Amino acid sequence: MMATTVSVRSTVTARFAEVAREQKKTLAPLADDLVLLDSGLDSLCLAIIVARLEDALGTDPFSSGSAAEFPVTLGDFIRLYEDAAP
Repeated sequence: MMATTVSVRSTVTARFAEVAREQKKTLAPLADDLVLLDSGLDSLCLAIIVARLEDALGTDPFSSGSAAEFPVTLGDFIRLYEDAAP
């Protein structure tokens, strides 16, 4: 079943909020132009998010073997998952 753009976006943003809450981090307002380094999350939080998104969406675009650049903004991050959706 192909994930829709809306469900990928909502799944990604839900994981950001969930991990921020669990790790007691203050999450910046989620917008496409939010630079990930300014999100309030550290690298551990982002690693947790990637692992949970692999479970939720069935894909890990970071292990695809392609030389994809790490996303800079939240919008880039979401598009990476939208493009990798099965």
